[in-house]
Amino acid sequence: MSDESLDLIEQQVTDFIRRIVLTEKRHDSLDRSAYILLRQLSSYGPAGVKSLAEELHLDISTVSRQAAALVEKKYVEKIPNPEDGRAYFYQITAIGSQELEENKQRRFDRLARILEDWSEEDKEKFGHLLQKYNQTVNQKMNL
Repeated sequence: MSDESLDLIEQQVTDFIRRIVLTEKRHDSLDRSAYILLRQLSSYGPAGVKSLAEELHLDISTVSRQAAALVEKKYVEKIPNPEDGRAYFYQITAIGSQELEENKQRRFDRLARILEDWSEEDKEKFGHLLQKYNQTVNQKMNL
């Protein structure tokens, strides 16, 4: 890969991330870490801190702190681990599910407005390239 290609990708990824962060701050009531944790619990069900940290590629203390904030807001609750009485899982609550769905819908609506002039083929291609990029990053992180 040429340096020019890497420079273009690095510049565009940086701009992409900056725009997402700015948009989230303006329009979403959930911060990024809360959204990601709630999305994980909603998609895959109750989980312990260790498994959440592994799946999200974060350290345990970070996940513990983020989860504690969500418990305080009543977006998640602690439930006993049936296999180990000393441990517990985090589970998304009805309030957390509602907040997640509202945030997800706002994101969906924004994306629809932003990409409304794109062809369906371009939108599909963009989605597949993002998916490929994320899968590659996840594979490289697990090495």
